[in-house]
Amino acid sequence: MKTPPRSKRVEQESELHKVTTPVALRAAREKKHCSKARAVRVRPEYPLTRTTPEMKLMPPEFFQIDALDLAPRLLGKFLRRDNVVLRITEVEAYRPNDSACHGRFGNTPRTAPIFGPGGHAYVYLCYGLHMMLNIVADKDGVGAAVLIRSCSPVTGLETIQERRGQKTDKPVLLNGPGKVGQALGLSTEWSHHPLYSPGGLEVLDGGEDVEKVLVGPRVGIDYALPQHVNALWRFAIGDTPWISAPKNTLKPL
Repeated sequence: MKTPPRSKRVEQESELHKVTTPVALRAAREKKHCSKARAVRVRPEYPLTRTTPEMKLMPPEFFQIDALDLAPRLLGKFLRRDNVVLRITEVEAYRPNDSACHGRFGNTPRTAPIFGPGGHAYVYLCYGLHMMLNIVADKDGVGAAVLIRSCSPVTGLETIQERRGQKTDKPVLLNGPGKVGQALGLSTEWSHHPLYSPGGLEVLDGGEDVEKVLVGPRVGIDYALPQHVNALWRFAIGDTPWISAPKNTLKPL
């Protein structure tokens, strides 16, 4: 006896089960209801990188290396605070004996976090407006860090938009260090926070390697010595629009 053919509805539902991302699922559903004469174009609201079971906290030893080595390794890693997860897309390295690094002022109440062991947060207020998130690098007492310049949103888009006061899903939402700090709801009280401990603010591994990396000089450090102004210590993911200006100074690694 022949098995009767599946109904059109069952076939459509089967097609929906084949897609995995929210945007692809929405596109499949809209396609079902649209007319054949009109194609449906669905633009992703934000990058489709999603949290997965493979996401795990980075261990302390991951951070306790030279800031120049840590910086590119942070690309593609995730920052998580409450329901907000961001993917790191752009960073800058700041090293000891670097005339652009806050460590040049010595160990003061403001700069003390940067002299702690790698893997802690260093958050400072810039121009009295922007909270800048840095990830402390190297061993205790060295005085080095990596500035998080840009990110892309992974989860918690509405929370990010609310904190930023900007209803958009375009890169302008997170293409700058002050924007990242605001999106995460940070203050200077987050300094010294261990980013390798569960809860609060965390750095996570997403299990994805970044293949295309751009490098260039750091931004806004004209006060530094020429060799540090020109040093190629800025790193960005090469195939994403979620990076800050200027972009024309970034070249393939």
